Amino acid sequence: MSFNYGEDHLTAGKALAILSGKLKTNITTSVKQKINASHKAVTDIANGHKAIYGINTGFGPLCNTIISKQNTSKLQNNILLSHAVGVGDPVPSEIAKLMLILKMHALCQGYSGVSMTIINRIAWHISNDIIPVVPSQGSLGASGDLAPLSHLFLPLVGEGEVIYKGKKYHGKSILLKLKKKPIKLPPKSGLALINGTQFIAAHAIYVLHTMHNCLSHADIIGAMMIEGMEGSAAPFSKKFHQLRPYRGNRHVAERISSFLKDSAILESHKDCDKVQDPYSLRCMPQVHGASRTAWAHLKECVEIEINAVTDNPIIFSKRQTVSGGHFHGQPLAIPIDYACIAAAELGNISDRRTYLSLEGKHGLTPILLVEKTGLNSGFMILQYTTAALVSENKGLCFPASADSIPSSLGQEDHVSMGSIGSRKALKVCQNLEKILAIELICAAQALDFRRPKKSSKTLEAIHKQIRKYIKHTEEDRPFKKDIDAAIELVRQGKLVALAKKHQSRKYTFESEFELY
Repeated sequence: MSFNYGEDHLTAGKALAILSGKLKTNITTSVKQKINASHKAVTDIANGHKAIYGINTGFGPLCNTIISKQNTSKLQNNILLSHAVGVGDPVPSEIAKLMLILKMHALCQGYSGVSMTIINRIAWHISNDIIPVVPSQGSLGASGDLAPLSHLFLPLVGEGEVIYKGKKYHGKSILLKLKKKPIKLPPKSGLALINGTQFIAAHAIYVLHTMHNCLSHADIIGAMMIEGMEGSAAPFSKKFHQLRPYRGNRHVAERISSFLKDSAILESHKDCDKVQDPYSLRCMPQVHGASRTAWAHLKECVEIEINAVTDNPIIFSKRQTVSGGHFHGQPLAIPIDYACIAAAELGNISDRRTYLSLEGKHGLTPILLVEKTGLNSGFMILQYTTAALVSENKGLCFPASADSIPSSLGQEDHVSMGSIGSRKALKVCQNLEKILAIELICAAQALDFRRPKKSSKTLEAIHKQIRKYIKHTEEDRPFKKDIDAAIELVRQGKLVALAKKHQSRKYTFESEFELY
């Protein structure tokens, strides 16, 4: 099975599969024909007399400056050089490679006017893992991710830097080493390469991936906390959630209810005199569910974006070109900000459960130690870390899309700042992984207090898996190793896979909340 650039429907999951090499790619004959026809249309325009933006005119506020036929190629080379003004640490190589993959799919739809020479060279970079160095800062998220995309494609003309087999090379050096020549860019090619939202979209895919993993773990860890604190399963019943039937809420409630099914711990306290649980336990469907809804909205928008043509101008034919605004990042910027807040809230409620488990209530002892408290601080300071991460995430939640600074001498007078929002959202999700990892440690410890009673088969299997990497705590020890092990458990998704194996069922609305 392979993915056909420019023809098949790309999803975030497929893009990540292409990135990892699990899904092969292809360019069909019909796609090549479309690319060649579009390129010919641009060539004809460049050889004609009509002014078309970016083909035989300057850029931005210089759009009324006519460029001679002799200089149309140099114009495209210059746009790469002049727009490569990014600063800051480079983005991870995985994101830079994903940007190449997304750009390939967009260009192969045949509305950008690039040549097959350029398509083949981008494919060469992808297949040989020759990944450009792309600074993380400098994009406004409108008129395309101009600065990062310029850095991404500088190596095509023998400039910029790449990472190859763990070493950094100048663009010209890697071409010499691998016996390739710099490409002379045809008309419009430089503009086609740097107009687009691939920087925002690549980050958004990683937000989807990381947040999806966190959402899946939050339900599992939350269910363990219910067991550890002898919480009630009543707030997760199907009958109850039919009265407020948000899809995300119902999906979460169904998952948590299934994780608790046939638990001896639940059965042991079903007739207790507790009236109701704190919000962080009983409101998981409402809070986790709202975050799932935000995630699903971002997924929908990302799939539209990564299958779209975000170039400018769009080449329909020699006689029909449209200078529009498909490069504007606002359609992604707003749902990214929404998802950022949703991820932060998932961490917020997780921290509350961690705090709750340390209070010495709900059948637990203070700081989750059986004895020698005072001499030992136990899990008390772990919650300091989650509190710090939650506070950091709150600071990152200001919506980047609420800001706009006019640029390009007023020609580009409204921008999305989606590039900033996407980087912030990914950072929030990475912090969320750590928050959930610490809750995981506390939840496993809390569940130990319920012995010899057993939880459900699913949660017992998950607890057993956790204890392979993180031992029960009797007294203080360096918790950094435990935290690192828990973070790795969350990132690898082993617990989610284990839950699926033991559940062997499909949940209502599951397809809406799957990444692939």
